[in-house]
Amino acid sequence: MKDTTNISARYFVREHHPENGTLLGFWIYLMSDCLLFACLFSAYAILGRNYAGGPTGAELFDLPLVAVNTAFLLLSSITYGFAMLESQKKKLGLTMFWLVVTGLFGLAFLSLELYEFHHLIHEGAGPDRSAFLTSFFALVGTHGLHVTFGIVWLVTLLFQLKKHGLTHENKRRMMCLSMFWHFLDVVWIGVFTFVYLMGVM
Repeated sequence: MKDTTNISARYFVREHHPENGTLLGFWIYLMSDCLLFACLFSAYAILGRNYAGGPTGAELFDLPLVAVNTAFLLLSSITYGFAMLESQKKKLGLTMFWLVVTGLFGLAFLSLELYEFHHLIHEGAGPDRSAFLTSFFALVGTHGLHVTFGIVWLVTLLFQLKKHGLTHENKRRMMCLSMFWHFLDVVWIGVFTFVYLMGVM
């Protein structure tokens, strides 16, 4: 009777919690995030030339600084890829090492972004100065909040890996975070091109 109950329970779990259900749900979440950023990009496209007599992007943006920041985020995606490769080889130590490096690159990215925001506000170019700056801070700030959330998730994952190792569940979590992290990379490339490069032209 006990064996029958256990078999029924395992069958129920498999039937109602399909193996790829988490990944499918996460893809749906990423699509909703795409809509969010599409709205922010659209708002910037409409408002990005409304300077209200204030400074323009060409006057404000420090392109070399933003290029360095872009390099930090792109490198973080590469190091996350290294972590995924090591996890497939079941090398926990190297997996955690590359995840830590990824987190450090993410923190470096956030630090430079916060420095840029502080510098702009100090120069009197805060989000309340013009519609251009409102849409700029909304778009870039939302991306920064996503990176912050990704770092918190990364730290949580490191604790889970240290406690439980490369279990099936932790590998699935790594895969979801990988999709999220690379998604942020793609969004930032759009920000760098559409906001910063076009803004200095």
